[in-house]
Amino acid sequence: MKILDCTLRDGGYYNNWDFEPTVVEAYLKAVSAANIDYVELGLRNFPKAGFLGAYAYTTEAHLNTLDLPEGPTYGVMVDAKTILESELSVEDAIDALFVPASESKLSLVRVAAHFPEVEHSGPIIKHLKSLGYIVGYNLMQAGGKPDEVIADKARQATEWEGLDVLYFADSLGNMDHDEVERIVKVLRTQWQGPLGIHTHNNMAKGLDNSLSAKNAGVSWLDATITGMGRGAGNTQTESLLAVLDKGDTKYVSKPIYELVIRHFEPMQRKYGWGSNLLYFLGAQNDVHPTYIQNLLSNTHYGTDEVVGAIDYLSKLESTTSYNGAVLDTALSFNSSKTVTSGSDAVNGIFNNKNVLIITNAPTTEKYLNAVLLYITQYKPVVISINISNVIPADMIDYYVISHNAKFLSDANGYKELNKPVVLPVHRFSAEELSLIDNVQKLDYGLEIQANVLTSNTTHCIIPSDITAGYVLSMLLESQPTSIKTVGFDGYDINDLRQQEMVKILELYNKDKRSCDIVSLTPTTYPLTKGSVYAPPC
Repeated sequence: MKILDCTLRDGGYYNNWDFEPTVVEAYLKAVSAANIDYVELGLRNFPKAGFLGAYAYTTEAHLNTLDLPEGPTYGVMVDAKTILESELSVEDAIDALFVPASESKLSLVRVAAHFPEVEHSGPIIKHLKSLGYIVGYNLMQAGGKPDEVIADKARQATEWEGLDVLYFADSLGNMDHDEVERIVKVLRTQWQGPLGIHTHNNMAKGLDNSLSAKNAGVSWLDATITGMGRGAGNTQTESLLAVLDKGDTKYVSKPIYELVIRHFEPMQRKYGWGSNLLYFLGAQNDVHPTYIQNLLSNTHYGTDEVVGAIDYLSKLESTTSYNGAVLDTALSFNSSKTVTSGSDAVNGIFNNKNVLIITNAPTTEKYLNAVLLYITQYKPVVISINISNVIPADMIDYYVISHNAKFLSDANGYKELNKPVVLPVHRFSAEELSLIDNVQKLDYGLEIQANVLTSNTTHCIIPSDITAGYVLSMLLESQPTSIKTVGFDGYDINDLRQQEMVKILELYNKDKRSCDIVSLTPTTYPLTKGSVYAPPC
């Protein structure tokens, strides 16, 4: 039996493969001391847009900066599509990515592929083998495939020159031990070499499925520290070692336990991988875990919307692979596609006004006293995005809400307001609107359309469902003297929410009616930087 730990590769889906050097050093020492057989250090890729950390590429140059302890055999994974979809021939693409094994610290290359890519993968295996590597092949999303389909892929793998180990992956995290045993049995009808399994923990069955595979004759078992990996993650290395410790084993658990407690449990609290109800529901409905991961990481959406999105995705036929456009559709307000409507209630009401937009954010609370003094001194028209947790209601002139889940969570608070609320009435049911019968409602319609931000007298169009974008579009229908913001903190550069807001600001600035937006508190958005402490110009 062999254990392959792929923490730096699979775990990178949570931190963009940007691991702290101290964590990597501790990890490498621990897996070596634990006698782990194989360590997959990351992916091998051609350049991609945006920032990705070292282990998205795992270049030879980076490898040469690492002190790799003796013991494990080191490797990387490459997606078959990376090679097949390049503009190069298979051989040239591989030569662009890999040097001969004799010139590298790597000895193992695993190729990950979806079932349709198998028939094109033979030349990939052959050329990697000619470079001197141990070569593995990982059949992704093997669960639920008919016997004859699985057997045919195994037959093709048998005909390739040089494949050392054939893997199958529980990519959707919905296998159980019966399914594992079925797949092993079918693969064995055509493939007699070593078998490996890569499990996901969406239904908390990763360890059980790994052990079932071991009992069925699978000799390569994947695992990651604390299960760190895409979606709900994988079989935990520490749990697998704990089970194996009960028998006669070469593995040593203690170094891994220390690594978990000191380095990986804090990361898990930060990033939140691991099985939960939503991953379980996704697995039960054949929904790719990346959908769930992105739903959980996006704070725009409430519980009702997330559960509704999973229900919507479960009814589609294409959700076993991730597609961002499909997720956007699933997160649309509802499937009935209500007709956009609105009124002219907000047209011109901010003409010649100094506007201050505030949000609920850490900096709003941090600089609260200065913000309150600013409002008292300069008396701007204050627009609150949703109900403010810290700004007194008597200092707010308008509330704006565009998102249904957020409205439902704050509905009781809105009942107590005596200030107008701007909202797209057509997005709310009669029952929901009845919750704020006593509040003055200014109806301004909202439509979501990719790469568009515009407005007219009755409604606006914005590229993503972000209330700040709704507010800015609404302000295009007035001519405010100035627009300032508080609490527009922003996110990390690779955060989807950051990218969405940057796009909104880019489109807003292209509109000839726009005016300069000044942030009075620290922000990562591309806004003019000002200070809540500074006197007005």
